[in-house]
Amino acid sequence: MDSMAALLLCKLGGKAGSAEDITAVITAAGGEANAEEIASLVADCEGKDVNELLGAGMEKLKDVPLGGGGGGGGGGGGGGEAAAVVEKEPEVEEEMDMGGSMDMFGGDEGEGGGDY
Repeated sequence: MDSMAALLLCKLGGKAGSAEDITAVITAAGGEANAEEIASLVADCEGKDVNELLGAGMEKLKDVPLGGGGGGGGGGGGGGEAAAVVEKEPEVEEEMDMGGSMDMFGGDEGEGGGDY
């Protein structure tokens, strides 16, 4: 699949789509090129227009059922028992007692900054 994507990228970039071009694209993307797969792909696509190949592929795909239709509706809830509601008690945060000898800037209370 990566070989086909690399071939299409080469064609979009104006390259011939040779085995060397495809290998360069795959290795530049950090993948490992499979020489046998690339050779087979190049041989299969030799002398063919990429746009015609894509068009033929789209024609084949139009007959493939792709799901859809929405499916059936979901089943009713039924008359089962109601789920038990569990109330979570709120957590109480404990404040650490600092002994009351520090102000908000870390100094002792009462010494003050002198400017206020």
